[in-house]
Amino acid sequence: MKRDLYDQLLRWKDSPTRKPLVIQGARQVGKTWLIKEFGSHEFERMVVLNCDKDPRIKEIFDHGYQIDRILSDIEILTSQRIVAGKTLLFIDEVGEAPKALAALKYFQEDAPEYHVIVAGSLLGLAIHEGVSYPVGKTDEFKLYPLSFAEFVRAKAGELLYERLIHGQIEELSSMRTVLTDLLREYYFTGGMPEVVQGYLASMAYEDLRGIQKRILADYALDISKHASSAILGRIHQVWNSIPQQLAKRNSKFFYGDIQKGARAKDFELAIQWLLDAGLIYKIPRVRKAGIPLKYYEDFSAFKLYLLDHGLMGAMTDAPISDILLNKNVFEEYDGTFTEQYVLEQLICSLTTGIYYYDSDTGKLEIDFLTQGRSQLIPIEVKAGENLRSKSLKVFHDTFPHSIPLRISMSDYRHQDWLINLPLYTACRVKDY
Repeated sequence: MKRDLYDQLLRWKDSPTRKPLVIQGARQVGKTWLIKEFGSHEFERMVVLNCDKDPRIKEIFDHGYQIDRILSDIEILTSQRIVAGKTLLFIDEVGEAPKALAALKYFQEDAPEYHVIVAGSLLGLAIHEGVSYPVGKTDEFKLYPLSFAEFVRAKAGELLYERLIHGQIEELSSMRTVLTDLLREYYFTGGMPEVVQGYLASMAYEDLRGIQKRILADYALDISKHASSAILGRIHQVWNSIPQQLAKRNSKFFYGDIQKGARAKDFELAIQWLLDAGLIYKIPRVRKAGIPLKYYEDFSAFKLYLLDHGLMGAMTDAPISDILLNKNVFEEYDGTFTEQYVLEQLICSLTTGIYYYDSDTGKLEIDFLTQGRSQLIPIEVKAGENLRSKSLKVFHDTFPHSIPLRISMSDYRHQDWLINLPLYTACRVKDY
């Protein structure tokens, strides 16, 4: 399966200002596979170190940061030569050897001619006391589960992918049935690569759900292994509460919905742990709609979303037949899956911050709010056929230079003040 990040890796490889590259992402989103695929196709040779499997790797970096000595030790350990410009040095699960992460500073300063990539699933948790992150000395990419566009390419081929990503949106209506069927399939599989690969190989649906359940179990083991006992139980409470929090009419995260009388101080560390592990997304509220939105962030109000909607389906035991066969699946569960799906596509495609907005009176709420070059872009997600957009209209009347977008199952339309994007084109919000 080709991943969109591959093209960014190619640009990184040939960049004259290239630095050592850090690739982050939750466990099992495909980091190791992607880097090995890249290394095997784009370099004469690749040297792979797995810090989780070989404790000797950690020792190499425990003896200082002399790059010539480090490279020599790696060559001896792997019995492979490392040649500048021809070899990709890949250090996997670098969180298990944090000094290897710190060493990237010296690769950048003393040996920039080498191509070095490190990856890890829990890097946000792995910076131990006394070891600093090499700020300013690395390039950084983040890998997410497959987007819908990547799923389309894997299942239906490059031509439909290119049309979805680059074609005229109004012309996609002729492929509405095809894209809607693919979207229904994607609602079930989600974007975890192992699940998508199994689906492409015609694995039984129950077996695919079994893979999703196993991934969830692996995440639970990670939490138990890496989290301190002081917040372990609260991490599980937050994690397990997210689907129910999103299913409310107001999907704002409420501590009291986890535990009666709970307050922010009780669960802040647990939420931060899940964010650092890449297992959830946090979308903050803005108290005022202005540019830049970051200035108006309200740190006391936010929504939490899971990493992947397919895992949400497995977590909640959503009936597989409901997802794959129900024509109304996009509006089932009060649109929870649809809002989660749209957020994932925005995360994958946008480089600007994503927020939500509601007025102090609570009468005006915008599902997502981001900004273009100089304009606000309010986004409303409509899972059903009721396409009235009262909140968007009020927002646009208040901020007439905004570009309101409604994402629904209706075809593309551009009204005087509103653009409706079909649900399968959520990745195209970046065009606006």
